[in-house]
Amino acid sequence: MDDYMFDEHVALSEYFREETHYLEILNYSDPSYNTCEEHILSDDEFDNFIYRRGAFAPPKLRDGVKLTSGLRIILQQNAKHNETFSPNVITLTHEQYDVMVRGMRLPFRAIEGTAVVGPFFWSSFDQDDEDPRLQIIFRKSDVRKKGKTRGWETMFSHSLKTSITTGYVKGTPSSAIVKAVRHVKACALQISHPLLMPIVLLSYELSPENEIRQRSARDWLRRLEHAISGRNEIREEESYVTHGVLDMDGVTRDMYECNGQVLWKKPGAYMDNVREVEKAMARFREGKENVGGYGRELDKLHRSMLSRLEFYMVKLKGLENYSWTTLERLRIQREALYNIAAIRESKLSLQIAKEQKYLAHATKHDGTAMKTLTLLGAIFLPGTYLASVFGMTFFNFEQSADPVSIDLWIYFALTIPLTAAIVGSWFYLNRRRKNKLRRDQLAVEDDVELMEREIMATIRRKTLKTESTWDSISPRITK
Repeated sequence: MDDYMFDEHVALSEYFREETHYLEILNYSDPSYNTCEEHILSDDEFDNFIYRRGAFAPPKLRDGVKLTSGLRIILQQNAKHNETFSPNVITLTHEQYDVMVRGMRLPFRAIEGTAVVGPFFWSSFDQDDEDPRLQIIFRKSDVRKKGKTRGWETMFSHSLKTSITTGYVKGTPSSAIVKAVRHVKACALQISHPLLMPIVLLSYELSPENEIRQRSARDWLRRLEHAISGRNEIREEESYVTHGVLDMDGVTRDMYECNGQVLWKKPGAYMDNVREVEKAMARFREGKENVGGYGRELDKLHRSMLSRLEFYMVKLKGLENYSWTTLERLRIQREALYNIAAIRESKLSLQIAKEQKYLAHATKHDGTAMKTLTLLGAIFLPGTYLASVFGMTFFNFEQSADPVSIDLWIYFALTIPLTAAIVGSWFYLNRRRKNKLRRDQLAVEDDVELMEREIMATIRRKTLKTESTWDSISPRITK
């Protein structure tokens, strides 16, 4: 079944070429025979390296000298093609990939893991009882960045009888493959343990950079808490408040960025990887003891590697608690920010309603004034004025008489006070309407400000209650 699945997946895979090297480290009982070589591997020499022919044939040894351990891997540590870590993509020709996996007895299942996400570790023995081999797959692929896929991939096969590990290693320049290979070369005498390179890779993945990111995220969180909840724990120049105005856009943007920073290399995934590596360590020890090749030096190295894994597990547990607390505090601030945004939206709606009310009052006032003026004009000006003036006896249009009466002053004496009384009454009533409108406007503003203060006070009281953060237990820790 494994052969058929392997052939089918290889046939469906797309090929992109990458520069290929080989790394060969061989240790002998006589250290003078030890070798550590890394060179470009041409297509002509590919099969020779796999089957140890030609220039790669085992050297002739003196009597009593034997091979004690070895590491022989196909190496593509500077993979640059944009699709190199896309699903169903291989960077050796289909024939070379088939020859490599079968000739080095690498795990057939590795080709089925080209689409796995996150850090992935798997180990198991093959079904060869005569020469049992511990097979390992350890890889991590990431999302595209600037149009390029990223990640690294390793697969190994370790012979319990010969202590030789064969494998295939590929990584993009952004990965830790180059540093891991350099590290393994420096530890050439310890390659008898097949989990040396996986643990070296894990060590670089769990470098202090993650803790530094988490500390930076927590510092970022303190600034956000100051802006949203009013906690006075930062310098004034770090604040999001300028001239008493909160930069909502900056707070929202940085909050989501901070959340992404906390979730970078989530500890839980690597804790599961450490557990799987520990299982592989146990399988290796048991298998090695069964074939009688578990010596004192190997046991010492094995215990040292187990101790390192325990260190990483404790480190990851602490980081898990720290990041979980940061996420909880971010959640509280995010809820508070949503409430503040809702308040601002409500305030804006109230402001719009208030402006509409002002406009309605002003329109009503102008309409009343126009009605008054229209009414006055309609009543007093045209007909009344002409009828009252030219129909009075003050004017005598007969030629024999004086055209203007001496009693004309009576007209002005009555007209002017009456006009003043009407206009004054209109101004008085209009002023009363304006005062009432102003009082209504002030009442609306007071109601809005009071409501905003009460809501903000409630939000801050709830936000500053840290019992939900500090007294809660991470769901993962309770397991």
